[in-house]
Amino acid sequence: MKNKNTIIDIAKQTITEESNAIANLINFVNEDFAKAVNYILSSNGRVIVTGIGKSANIATKIVATFNSTGTPAIFMHAADAIHGDLGNIQKNDVVICISNSGNTPEIKVLVPLIKNYGNKIVAITGNVNSFLGTNCDFVLSSFVEKEACPNNLAPTSSTTAQLVIGDALAVCLLELNHFSSKDFAKYHPGGALGKKLYLRVKDLISNNELPQVAPSTPIMDVIIEISKKRLGTTAVVENDKIVGIITDGDLRRMLKDNPDISKIIAKDIMGKNPKTISVDAMAVQALETMENNNISQILVEDSTKYVGVVHLHDLLKEGIF
Repeated sequence: MKNKNTIIDIAKQTITEESNAIANLINFVNEDFAKAVNYILSSNGRVIVTGIGKSANIATKIVATFNSTGTPAIFMHAADAIHGDLGNIQKNDVVICISNSGNTPEIKVLVPLIKNYGNKIVAITGNVNSFLGTNCDFVLSSFVEKEACPNNLAPTSSTTAQLVIGDALAVCLLELNHFSSKDFAKYHPGGALGKKLYLRVKDLISNNELPQVAPSTPIMDVIIEISKKRLGTTAVVENDKIVGIITDGDLRRMLKDNPDISKIIAKDIMGKNPKTISVDAMAVQALETMENNNISQILVEDSTKYVGVVHLHDLLKEGIF
């Protein structure tokens, strides 16, 4: 195994150099940046993002971010563009062209062709005086002093800078378009993120039992109800309304303090004013309530009617944690 401390030092140095390069980008956010955002915002077309080499890889991520935040975008490889893919560009589209040097052969061929189409070009480049920088409509500087690579060759800091400029564009457009969490949920229905945005309490309780006892229920029947429904708790219900809760913990404390349980009924040991949540609340709100109150179950109401229980395990199973 190579020297552990040397590896750690190299990693830290890389992160430091890239973070410094990113921090310096603040100095390049100018009027052209604002004009580019406003132009994209007012256009009726899509955003076409293009590049070559590592910049093409960054372009694909920027496209993904745009699409997921409400700005329609497609990726067009700069090399493929001059071999037929220029047909992707429609009349009202805006083209973002990414190139660190701004002088690659493909870019020099591509830029005049796009301009002939009449589309506006936004450049993300590390060299604002390059061919791309001087032949675009809006130039966004992604300049970095040096790459994190010790030979100053491998695209590292420069590609990170390009990505950050793309994220800055996307977030500006997101906010100006008033893109909400509900909008975000429409584009992210899958996975844990999507579930946090759209899964509701009513979706969690649909497969659960409905444990409930009356205030006068004998304690042995309470124990049977909790065991049978397998949620570690039962609501104490009167006229369809929750008046209390009994958990496994309450039963253990009762058995410890009361050797004779024959005369104990539900209302004697129930917790009064239990935490409840609306059936229409978001599942993530149920998690927040449980965490804030250090509980593992919460009772669910539809208006004032008791309709179910959400257990911490339900949230874990859905990946909401």
